[in-house]
Amino acid sequence: MKIEDEIKQRTFQSEYQKAYINLVFTSGWLQLKQGGVFKDYNLTSPQFNILRILRGQHPKPATVNMLIERMLDKTSNASRIVDKLEAKELVTRKVCPSNRRAVDIRITDKGLDLLTQLDEVVNSQQLGMNNLTTEEATLLSNLLDKIRD
Repeated sequence: MKIEDEIKQRTFQSEYQKAYINLVFTSGWLQLKQGGVFKDYNLTSPQFNILRILRGQHPKPATVNMLIERMLDKTSNASRIVDKLEAKELVTRKVCPSNRRAVDIRITDKGLDLLTQLDEVVNSQQLGMNNLTTEEATLLSNLLDKIRD
């Protein structure tokens, strides 16, 4: 559906404004759709993001600072998210033996199993990305990179 129909606005100040509004709207739309998938697994998008970061680090530990650097949503409170994941037994936290001020965070087998289940669900849904050709997906990714440059 066109952005004009989604937000009931027919005119824009410029094509740049229209593209910006479309990008912001689509970002929110994707987050809402993805959040619905994670809700069935008692997770939030930031929790999923941290679990994926930890899986990428596995079996090495991560620190809260490393998680903050790599998170998609920089406004999320990584320490609080780790607390919640630890309560669900999806991660462990231990004082680093070589630096007592640092805390080592690792994903558990339960967390790895959950991600395996979610990989299948997320990959099957594609959340609208399957409407693009491979070339269009590459172009979109390159354009998004260009916006941030």
